Amino acid sequence: MTAPANTAAPEDTGADTIWAETIPWYDRVPRAIAMIFLAAVFFGLWEMITRSGVVSPIILPTPGETLRDIVFVGRNLIGGEYMLAALWVTIKEVIYGFALAMAIGFSLGILVGETGFGERAVMPYLVAIDTMPKVAFAPLFISWLGFDIASKVALAAFIATFPIVVGTAAGLHAADTNARMLFKTMGASRWQTLFKMKLPTGLPQIFTGLKIGAVGVMAGAITGEFLGGGRGFGELIRVAATQLNTPRVFSLIIYLSIVGMTLFGLVVWIQRRFVFWHKDRVVGSDG
Repeated sequence: MTAPANTAAPEDTGADTIWAETIPWYDRVPRAIAMIFLAAVFFGLWEMITRSGVVSPIILPTPGETLRDIVFVGRNLIGGEYMLAALWVTIKEVIYGFALAMAIGFSLGILVGETGFGERAVMPYLVAIDTMPKVAFAPLFISWLGFDIASKVALAAFIATFPIVVGTAAGLHAADTNARMLFKTMGASRWQTLFKMKLPTGLPQIFTGLKIGAVGVMAGAITGEFLGGGRGFGELIRVAATQLNTPRVFSLIIYLSIVGMTLFGLVVWIQRRFVFWHKDRVVGSDG
């Protein structure tokens, strides 16, 4: 029995069935334009608040006053005067603290991620220590290490270590089960499996911990200078605050934020060089 000659062909409904993501207009705005717009809104609100007289200028300076002081601090830094020496002290505290945090964080992260002892016995103590208020440890570090740079480095490393531990341990656990079995079948040793499979696979999580640590290390160094004296930018901020020189406080904080963003950007740049196969939307690698 033959099919009827006038049998209609099925309609092509592909165009109606293919799902397409609708991107809102605000997600299509270029990053530069969005950042400029947010900055304009922020400074506009700041100017309105200071002009309205709701907040005393002693507490909140105007954007113009802050800009003038930013220029003053910049000239002082370019001229190589006392602020440059203070900034260099803080930069050394941040660099040494971050390096120490990476050394301790990687070691503890491997211990926690690779051994049952580390996961069951060491990790609970690390979590308990991390939940404690870190500022409360500053007087201890100062009494143990003195008022010099060592106590600030120790506090900076203390704050930045735990995210690196968690990121490293999470990265080691991120390895695929099939890849683990393949390495075991091929007779790879534990160290070969760690360095040739687990660490490369876990680099995205490891760099996430490094980026969080890069943000926290600055807070540790400045907190140490607030509570333990020193010759860095934190001491300049403390002195300016006691003199009610709020424009100077704002300008010094801005320069410290530039240092912190530089360290964060360095970690992101290294991540893109070594983990080029992983797309990280949080740091804006998509441009």
